[in-house]
Amino acid sequence: MATSRRKAVSATSADPAPQNVDLERYVPAFLTWIANKLSRGASQHYLNVFDVGIETWRCLVLLAIHGSISAQQVSRIIGMDKASVSRCFKGMQSRGLVTIGLDAGDGRLRIATLTKKGRELHDQIRGIALERERAFLSVLDAAETETLIGLLKRLHENLPQVEAATARYVTQRYPAAAAKRRGRTDSPEDMDDE
Repeated sequence: MATSRRKAVSATSADPAPQNVDLERYVPAFLTWIANKLSRGASQHYLNVFDVGIETWRCLVLLAIHGSISAQQVSRIIGMDKASVSRCFKGMQSRGLVTIGLDAGDGRLRIATLTKKGRELHDQIRGIALERERAFLSVLDAAETETLIGLLKRLHENLPQVEAATARYVTQRYPAAAAKRRGRTDSPEDMDDE
């Protein structure tokens, strides 16, 4: 029995050690954790004080900047799912925060427009949001804050290259999955049959 145990141990020790993601240095993990925790905390406060969740706040921010905006534009700018944005707009409309109408140039496109009530709510929540940002950045001096903002902008602008690199990696290493994906992308009507 001792011999078989030694063989098992030596066979295991000869196997290459599994490679793990180093969570102390894996930047996407830090960005995700920070974003999740900031969103969860903000959402709790916004819900408690204003009965508004984080998705509504994000839409309010863009509406305050643009005045009117489509769900597609919100989705493209901040990466929210278009269906989630549309649901958010409907909820905001029922509370009188936005009006929804058809785009004058494209009668199929629905546009949300911020109401006076929506602007007032935005302005109230803005105070909490800016205080949270101030507290979050309080560990950095002004120069570090500017450096961080510049780096985050560069990383954000690099996201299309990340997606392209990921697609190449998947195509090279997982050709069957890549072919399956291409088939779905090339023939959206085929997806209706599934």
